[in-house]
Amino acid sequence: MFMIKASTICTYRYLASLAFAMLFVLFSCEEDNENPDFVLSAPVQIASFQINGVNGTIDQKSGAIVFSLPYNSNVSAVTPTVELPAGATISPAITTPTNFGQEVEYTVVNGNLYKKYKVRVQILQPILRFALNGVEGAIDHANKTISVVLPSGTNVSALTPEIEVSTGVSINPASGAPQDFSSPKVYTITAGNRSEEYTVTVSLQTVGLNVAFLGVAANRGALTNPDEKAAADWLFSKFSDAAYLSFDEIIGGRDLNQFDVIWWHHDAAMELPGVALEAKAVNALKNYRAAGGNLLLTTFAARYLETLNVIPQGKGPNNVFGDFPPAGFVDQNSSWGISFKGHEDHPIFAGLQTYETGKAYLLEKGTFRLNHVAWWFLPEWGGYGNGAGWRQQTGGVNLASEAWDDQLNGRVGIAEFPGNGTSDGNVVVIVFGAYDWFNEPDANGTPSQANAFRSNIERLTENSIKYLAE
Repeated sequence: MFMIKASTICTYRYLASLAFAMLFVLFSCEEDNENPDFVLSAPVQIASFQINGVNGTIDQKSGAIVFSLPYNSNVSAVTPTVELPAGATISPAITTPTNFGQEVEYTVVNGNLYKKYKVRVQILQPILRFALNGVEGAIDHANKTISVVLPSGTNVSALTPEIEVSTGVSINPASGAPQDFSSPKVYTITAGNRSEEYTVTVSLQTVGLNVAFLGVAANRGALTNPDEKAAADWLFSKFSDAAYLSFDEIIGGRDLNQFDVIWWHHDAAMELPGVALEAKAVNALKNYRAAGGNLLLTTFAARYLETLNVIPQGKGPNNVFGDFPPAGFVDQNSSWGISFKGHEDHPIFAGLQTYETGKAYLLEKGTFRLNHVAWWFLPEWGGYGNGAGWRQQTGGVNLASEAWDDQLNGRVGIAEFPGNGTSDGNVVVIVFGAYDWFNEPDANGTPSQANAFRSNIERLTENSIKYLAE
C-alpha cells in the first residue's frame, strides 16, 4: 500500500482543471468557426468628423468629439462630413441636417460591435481678451459688458487697450487706439452682416478699507478649493488693502482690530473645519465682533453663526446640502435667481442687474453647478412658520429668498444680524446655491460655460463688504 501526498493531489487537480479549460476553448473555437457571422474584430472608431469644414477633436477613449467654431457660425442645420471604417454604419444618419446647438449623440455599428460618440460644439465669443495697462477685463458676453478694475490713482483719460477678437470679427474703436475711460465706452464688433455693442466700464480699486479673506490654508497661495480661490482672487483685484488671514494666525494671536471686515467663504466641505472650532479662534472672533468688527459669512461658513453666538443655539441653517466633484450638474432649463422684494433699497442690492423689480439672477442656465446651500427652510422645519417667525427667533433680518418667494416666507438665503448694543459689529450671510464663484468641469472633464451673471455675485459681495464697513 502506498500513499499520495496532499501536494500531489493538488497537482493532479490542477492538471485536470487545465485540461478541462483547454477542451472548453477548443470546442468554443470550433463553435465560433461554425458561426462566421459573429464578428468581434470589426473597427468602430470614427476617423474624422467635420462641421462646416472644420475638423473636431476626437477623444477615442471617452467618445467625445469637440468643436470650437468661429463667432457667428450657424450650426442649427448642418450636414456633417464623417469618415467611418469600412463596413460601419452610423445613427442618426449623417445625411440629415442636424442642430449642433446642443449635444448630439451618435452610435457607430460594425459587425457585432458598436461605439457611442457625443459631439459638442462651442461657438467662440467675438471678444477673446480686453486688457488695460496689463490688467485683464472681465467680459460678460450675455450682457455685452466688459469691466476693468485698475489700481487706485490710475489716470483713465487716455488708456490704450489691448484687444483680441475671434477670426472674422472686427472691432471699433480698434485695439491700440487710446480712449478716455472716465465714462463707459461703447465698442462695436462686426462679423459678416451681424453687429453688436459692448460697453466697457473702468473702475478703480477701493482704498482705505481693510478687508481680510479668512481661510484654513496657511496663505492665499495655498488655497486649493477652486471656489474659495476664485473668490479670493476677485477680492484682491478689487480691494487694494485686502489681506489674507488664516485661522492659524488668529490662534497665534494676530491682531484682528485692524480689519474693517473679515470675510470667510467656506466652500470645501459642509462641516466646519476643526481649526475654526478651536477655542482660541472662536474667542478671538467673538472679541473682534464685540469690539465692532464685522463679518461676512458665505456658503457653508454660515454654520459659524451658532459657534460665535451670533444667533441662539439650534437656530443655525437647517437645510445644508450640496455636491462635490466629480458630482454636480447642469440645469439647461432655468437660470437661478433671488428675490429681495421689499428690500430693493437696501445697499447690498444696489446696482444689481435685475430682470424685474426686486429680482436678479446669479447663475445662468447651462452653467455647471455644485449647488452648495446652507440656508434656512422656513415652513416645514425649525418651527419658524414664516419670515416673521424666523426674525423673532434668530434676531436676524431676512433680506432675500429664492426667486419665486416674493413674500420671503419660504427660504432665508441672504440675511444680516445687527449687533446687540452699541459696540457689536454686523454680520451678513449669503448662502444660495447660486452663489457660485467657480464653475467646475463636468464629470467627463468638459469645461463649463462661463456664468453670465457672475457680475451680480461680484456686485452683491462688494456691496456687502462696503455696507458692513460703514
